[in-house]
Amino acid sequence: MDNKIILLVEDNPDDEALTKRALKQNQILNQMITARDGAEALDWLFGTGRHAGRDLSVMPTVILLDLKLPKIDGLEVLQRIRSDPRTKLLPVVVLTSSKEEQDLAQSYTLGANSYMRKPVDFAQFADAIKHLGLYWLVLNEPPPTLAH
Repeated sequence: MDNKIILLVEDNPDDEALTKRALKQNQILNQMITARDGAEALDWLFGTGRHAGRDLSVMPTVILLDLKLPKIDGLEVLQRIRSDPRTKLLPVVVLTSSKEEQDLAQSYTLGANSYMRKPVDFAQFADAIKHLGLYWLVLNEPPPTLAH
């Protein structure tokens, strides 16, 4: 489980800290890479920009993607992930505070594997992260091309 990477795409430092705290509290100690906007997430995934030359054989086991992001929003990031053969099968969990039904529908239309609204209460959030981590990092079988 230790070589499974989580890519967190989150611009809110408080939500990033809460996510890290919830993972740690639940003994999910996987390496977490944080991208603070959509452009940085795409640069990391595709080895461009400041991540040029990155080893592209190292991909996240799961991407936790916020929708409301600076530079490139989460829906466009999701669309680009799904349109590239190198990343189209990566599990993407939309983790957002958006209550917009159109965001929910659009996320699934663009190929999100799961959609989770961030609970306001930390205990609920920690519990949700525990289940999310258990499922995507332990129970889920990745496609053969993504097996680590």
